[in-house]
Amino acid sequence: MLDFAAQYEAFRRRDPAWDGIIFVAVKTTGVYCRPVCRARTPLARNVSFYRSAAAAERAGFRPCLRCRPETAPFCPAWKGTKTTVERALTLIEGGALDRGNIDLLTRRLGVGSRHLSRLFAEYLDASPLQVALSLRVRRAKRLLDGTDLPIRLVAERAGFSSARRLNAAFTRLYGRPPSAIRKPVSSKTRTS
Repeated sequence: MLDFAAQYEAFRRRDPAWDGIIFVAVKTTGVYCRPVCRARTPLARNVSFYRSAAAAERAGFRPCLRCRPETAPFCPAWKGTKTTVERALTLIEGGALDRGNIDLLTRRLGVGSRHLSRLFAEYLDASPLQVALSLRVRRAKRLLDGTDLPIRLVAERAGFSSARRLNAAFTRLYGRPPSAIRKPVSSKTRTS
């Protein structure tokens, strides 16, 4: 471990490189924090450093309610609402909105549809349905480029409810139907 002065300087700068490596306990408040905590920096004489949250707790300190040091950096609880968006994206990529609707997705995530829409707007500048449509179009484009499947099967395998929906999405995005986008496929990569 580095000396006290180096640790305190990193804490004073709120250096993210130290996050999860040291924990800062404040003797006057009985609270311990992560080095990136936005709370006011205490005087050096009132601070002690620990290698883990458990060590700070064993010494009698309680976790800060602002920076939540009891959660390790980069774990789901530490990332907060971003974790909900990541979980939603994983479910959407797995076809949750191809086979279901927003209400089913939000129930699986344990949030409301309005809250999920706000989170998607904050992190992705798009709605969950727009993300799902973009993924479907990307899947369809890969199938069009790499296979000679009929448009109806491309639509089905990409997650569209019908070939008409696939045509509408491609026309809106590319200004032409999927058949006009299809690349010629060599005989070795053709599938049926």
